Amino acid sequence: MPQTLSSTSMFTPCSFSPHLHTSKEDEQGGLIFQDGNLTSASLDALIQHLIPTTDYYPEKAYIFTFLLSSRLFIEPHELLSRVCHKCIEQQRLDDPVLDKARIRKFGPKILQLLTEWTETFPYDFQEERMIGHLKDMIHRIAPCDEAYWKKMNQLLQTLNQKLATLSHGQEGIVKINAAVSDKLVAFKSKPPSIQREILSVCSDPYTLAQQLTHVELERLSHIGPEEFVQAFVHKDPLDGTKPCFSDQKTSNLEAYVKWFNRLCYLVATEICMPAKKKQRAQVIEFFIDVARECFNIGNFNSLMAIISGMNMSPVSRLKKTWSKVKTAKFFILEHQMDPTGNFYNYRTALRGAAHRSLTAHSNREKIVIPFFSLLIKDIYFLNEGCANRLPNGHVNFEKFLELAKQVGEFITWKQVECPFEQDANIIHYLHTAPIFTEDGLYLASYESESPENQTEKDRWKSLRSTILGKT
Repeated sequence: MPQTLSSTSMFTPCSFSPHLHTSKEDEQGGLIFQDGNLTSASLDALIQHLIPTTDYYPEKAYIFTFLLSSRLFIEPHELLSRVCHKCIEQQRLDDPVLDKARIRKFGPKILQLLTEWTETFPYDFQEERMIGHLKDMIHRIAPCDEAYWKKMNQLLQTLNQKLATLSHGQEGIVKINAAVSDKLVAFKSKPPSIQREILSVCSDPYTLAQQLTHVELERLSHIGPEEFVQAFVHKDPLDGTKPCFSDQKTSNLEAYVKWFNRLCYLVATEICMPAKKKQRAQVIEFFIDVARECFNIGNFNSLMAIISGMNMSPVSRLKKTWSKVKTAKFFILEHQMDPTGNFYNYRTALRGAAHRSLTAHSNREKIVIPFFSLLIKDIYFLNEGCANRLPNGHVNFEKFLELAKQVGEFITWKQVECPFEQDANIIHYLHTAPIFTEDGLYLASYESESPENQTEKDRWKSLRSTILGKT
């Protein structure tokens, strides 16, 4: 079995004090520790552990871990409501006369917690209720120190800017998706003048790999860490039948999966489109070189999309075309992404890229773009473990830590700025070039290399009839 992925320095789960040197369990305020690490607790105890006091502030790793995974059991607005309510109660913020000395010790800590929340999970604050809780808290502590107004205004300003930037990026992707034609099935009947193909737009594999990396990092940047949890939230079995996040906020994650599928079909379309065998072989060899450059860059998602496109049946059946291709390089890449042993070879390569990223001196070396579908699958199984409560009703915090480690690593990778110069023409082509449907690919494939058996002949005849209107 492959080892687990190496963790990053950003959200490395750390021990929760006090550190115990025995292996026995120890309970503190409803929190169960083992060997100094928090292992489980009731949801109430975990919420209390998140709340700062005049002389306590939760560790950064705990804040991220709990804010990420708690949404399996409680919606963010409800969590923030309970945090604020407990703060009001514990710091007596409802008293007619406030204890200013105590609140001056508490104020900076609650502001720090709210700042970390808005920075790491900004999408949570698209809800008016969340902003309402923020403002209510500042109104209660601000009379003790005017500086709190300024800090809260800065927090809200930064949050608004971040949400505006993310919203602008999302709108751009929506526009791109709306402009894309997903169907161009009868290409043989189109005049050649309106056909463009990838080699006329970009003939250098390294350049195309760089532009693919641009697209990947741009789309990754919009995915909030919470989407990895919200994609799998159903309901808490101990909390009735009401599902959390009935309108699951996973649009960026879904848009990214669509991009992967588009790239697969684009590769297959580009290979099946040329009428001549020599040209098709040339396109295959070009994409093999692009895939190799993606591997070298650390862009495993584009790499897998290209390999998947070349392995689609309409492409793989083109035996005469493939006979003209030097396939040794392709087999090496296929071996790297072989699913055997739970993608052992890929996971080894990913760990290598992750290690390189940790010790990198340039953004070029920091690039790690994981094979996204497999990342989703891994996180799905971690979510399953997190969502199951222990027999005593406790939340399994050890599973929370595993999930936080995986998602925290992803956050580090998605924040890398792309070091390559952007080519608007190539990126526009990647986003808008027409692609064939599956039927369109089969038709193009049969038109290029005749059917080999009766099943293929029947399908070709059917496709010519439905798509080209020919009998």
